[in-house]
Amino acid sequence: MARIKLTYIGGGSTRAPGTVASLIARGEKFPGSEVVLVDLDEGRLETVRRLAQRMAEVRGLDLRITATMDRAEGVRDADVVLTSFRPGGFEARRHDERIPLKHGVIGQETQGPGGFFMALRSIAVMKGIVADIERYAPSAILINYTNPVNIVSEAITHHSPIPTISLCEGPIYFGPAIVRDAGLDPGRLDQVLVGLNHTGWSVRHLYDGADVMPLIREAWERRERKPSTNTSADRMLRLAAAMDSLPSGYLYYYYFREEALAEALAKPTTRAEDIMVEVADYWRHYEEQAAAKEPRLDPKRSRGGILELELAIDVIDAIVNDTNATWPVNVPNRDGALPGFPEDLVVEVPAVVGRTGAKPIAVPPLPRQVRGLIELLGEYQALTAEAAWDGTRRDGIRALASHPLVVSLPLAERLYDELAAAHREHLPKRLLA
Repeated sequence: MARIKLTYIGGGSTRAPGTVASLIARGEKFPGSEVVLVDLDEGRLETVRRLAQRMAEVRGLDLRITATMDRAEGVRDADVVLTSFRPGGFEARRHDERIPLKHGVIGQETQGPGGFFMALRSIAVMKGIVADIERYAPSAILINYTNPVNIVSEAITHHSPIPTISLCEGPIYFGPAIVRDAGLDPGRLDQVLVGLNHTGWSVRHLYDGADVMPLIREAWERRERKPSTNTSADRMLRLAAAMDSLPSGYLYYYYFREEALAEALAKPTTRAEDIMVEVADYWRHYEEQAAAKEPRLDPKRSRGGILELELAIDVIDAIVNDTNATWPVNVPNRDGALPGFPEDLVVEVPAVVGRTGAKPIAVPPLPRQVRGLIELLGEYQALTAEAAWDGTRRDGIRALASHPLVVSLPLAERLYDELAAAHREHLPKRLLA
């Protein structure tokens, strides 16, 4: 088993306790390793450090847990750098969700104008992180959870030699969720979902070895006659039946745009505002568990992995222990693993993960009836990554105008300027009016 230095940037975030709990649950795979937590909030950083240290002690693990606010020092000589942060916090997410609604556009964390501005903020910080890695840990691999993960990776892979893998558990969960809503057993599903992060489709979907789509269509026919109480789930089942493929959950915002917008406008709070109400209790819980004899996180009072699947930890294990396990990743489309997409575009595909990184596995092409939207989003992704890395307001507006939830220059200009003003302190001056 490998001994490494793992630097976790975002180690004082609300998600961090769940991630370190997942790491410690697999701690025997990293004996003698050092885990360095890095964050801007000293108090929360210390809470996570104490919680992680106590969890490691209870399990008798040979792990050293440290914390620092000095990012460069934290990164120095790291073997793996894990990034999971939210520039501007949940208040910035609230702007991403609330402001687009004023303009009749869906407000969402990773999609549309909200996702666009999260990309601008995240990449502005990531440029500095990448520079630190290049200078102080040039042999490190970067594992990224920071959203929007595909656009963040798109920017890095075009501007840095640091090997970067962005991750999301969505490809593991989306297909089984639809199968479950169809009244089927998700444990009997063998599926591969590919495309772009949060906007992919299944190119393999077998149920007990046979095509699951006839069963999905039958389930939709029953649901059409007798709807369930979960309107969103019914619509996603309808989408799967119509397209003969299992969709990512975020495709709801595209194929049911008017319905999603009406639902968001009717709801008195956004998702960020709901989370902000819960944050204080999260930290009370983390403080309690940091002082507990045997810390145990309550999933209802926590965010993150909570000892369950935490893809980043599994991928780090695969890399440092050279397991050659297969996991869904967001990496450049090397050797045209996803047919029909540029080889330098970051795509979400399964890959064999080992000491040399992630090698994408060739998959069938996306069905023609769904490919066009993903191609359009791929062009938007590339434009946004370039605007965020070194572009101007003009570049940003052109990228935002290309998004399928916008596709209007006057609308893009209004959205851009209002959101840029709201996020002014988190954006480089070149992107401001």
